[in-house]
Amino acid sequence: MAIQYNKLIFWNLVAVAVFASWYWLPEHGFWLSLDSSIFYYFNDHIGHSDAWVTAVGIANVRAFDGVALLAMGILYYSYYRGQSVQRKRELLIIGLVMLLTAVGVNQLGHLVPVERPSPTLTFDNIYRLTELAGFKTKDSSGDSYPGDHGLMLMIFTAFVWRYLSWKAGLWGCLFVVVFSAPRVMAGAHWFSDIYVGALSTACFCLAWLMQTGILDAIIAWFDRHLPRLNRKARE
Repeated sequence: MAIQYNKLIFWNLVAVAVFASWYWLPEHGFWLSLDSSIFYYFNDHIGHSDAWVTAVGIANVRAFDGVALLAMGILYYSYYRGQSVQRKRELLIIGLVMLLTAVGVNQLGHLVPVERPSPTLTFDNIYRLTELAGFKTKDSSGDSYPGDHGLMLMIFTAFVWRYLSWKAGLWGCLFVVVFSAPRVMAGAHWFSDIYVGALSTACFCLAWLMQTGILDAIIAWFDRHLPRLNRKARE
């Protein structure tokens, strides 16, 4: 695959522009106002609604992360079933490469020179979900940048958009919004942790992996070297 220079440049510019709009503006510019407004909006609801405390608390327990994984798995399987043996093999390899990419990109994201406590550890005189809920949940992070959940969901979205279909990509975009929201609602992440940190990291890293042919080459390498269980698929 030839290098897609236009797309490579475009997504790198998006990554730089998004990150710069937050990192280089004094006091993070308009992002701080947006972050604060979103945090206090949801925090006020936590302090005045037991039903909201329960709902947001459940959405932030570890077990609830499985709901996001299940949704992604169902979407992926819906494209996997009914495919030819060779296509199923390709989709399994793509899934493997996606997992390896997610691990690697997540590690690179934490190399960005930003260390930032969550809103619940920044503001005083606020409501804490962990104090109001009657069960163990999460409402804080000592280093919330970039948003890990959002980053993983964005990587999934990029993969399914490229290797499955644009409709799968739109479902992935919906997953990003829905499944990253609970951490923001609880105050464990800033809004910009996801839509600046995760987004700029995903755009930059995936642009270099996808628009240069590196991912396609890795997938092809696994296809050549992983054993085939069905001999007819090799023929």
